[in-house]
Amino acid sequence: ATTEIYTLSLHDALPICNMRVFYEEMKEKLQSILVKHGFDEKRAEESAKNFADSSLDGVYSHGYQRFPRVIDYIQKGYIDVNAVPEKITGFGAVERWDGHLGMGNLNAKMAMQRAVELAAQLGIGMVAMSNTNHWMRGGAYGWQAAEAGCIGICWTNTCPNMPAWGAIDGRIGNNPFVLAVPDQNGEHVVVDTAMAQYSYGKLSVCRQNGEKLPYPGGYDEEGSLTCDPAAIEKTRRVVPIGYWKGSGLSIVLDLIGGILTLGRTVTKVGQECESEYGLTQVFIAIRPEVLNQDPDKAQEILNETLKDIQASIPEKEGHPVRYPGQGTLIRRRENLKNGIPVNEEIWKKICEL
Repeated sequence: ATTEIYTLSLHDALPICNMRVFYEEMKEKLQSILVKHGFDEKRAEESAKNFADSSLDGVYSHGYQRFPRVIDYIQKGYIDVNAVPEKITGFGAVERWDGHLGMGNLNAKMAMQRAVELAAQLGIGMVAMSNTNHWMRGGAYGWQAAEAGCIGICWTNTCPNMPAWGAIDGRIGNNPFVLAVPDQNGEHVVVDTAMAQYSYGKLSVCRQNGEKLPYPGGYDEEGSLTCDPAAIEKTRRVVPIGYWKGSGLSIVLDLIGGILTLGRTVTKVGQECESEYGLTQVFIAIRPEVLNQDPDKAQEILNETLKDIQASIPEKEGHPVRYPGQGTLIRRRENLKNGIPVNEEIWKKICEL
């Protein structure tokens, strides 16, 4: 299993660490800190589990590493520890909710759960939420939908942190977008991607590790494409995925969320908020069996397609082609067995909270 971990792509790079923390220990530590900052025990446990689950799955940048920033946001009043979402209106399978600046990962989990409930009744459900906070790892809500047997689609906007194609200054968001397809055996197919080639969290992890990016991820101060994560963090000129295509997709996702919720677009987040909060998110769940009535046939299609993709001739020997979500399962098993690798300096900072 250890060998498998280290044959993953640089995109999945482990943080530089000389210690590991077991899952339950991490969850309990984060939960106790959240309780000290005003959460009740149940909500603290639920939120801490999200952070620990993301870390267990190897998404360290949006797991334990982001936790100190969340505590800072609580202290600054950007996150209301007591707030819960409120339904504003709804019609059939679609609903609009206000997140009231509550904890982002709790709001997002509730929104996807509501979308799943609507899908159970009507075949499809959508919850559009305004005035919420950073959802941490977006893929968590794709896995949540898939675990419930649903196709999951969700996205969020961000602060203005990416230039539109052809621009220098950041006026659009790297707006994470998630798609999930359920598998009967729990080996779900999940795509979790920012509209930037690399999220800022991924840039941070690579910088901490002293690693270059596998592919150019943005521009340096001379305006040249670079694989240096620190140089990109300095200019904040990340490259959209597919260049103009990612730029266009970012803008449209933002507009759809804004129109459905009448909440903040990336533009408004930049104008009205001191940091990245007050965001807009959309959650969709679809129950495929309402149309096909044959889950075994659907699973056969899934298996056949993934088997063919995995039979691809790899570009590099020893690096087999994976489907989206497959690496997550490998990291989850490894980290559950041996403990979650942590940056000792960051973990120390968390313990001091």
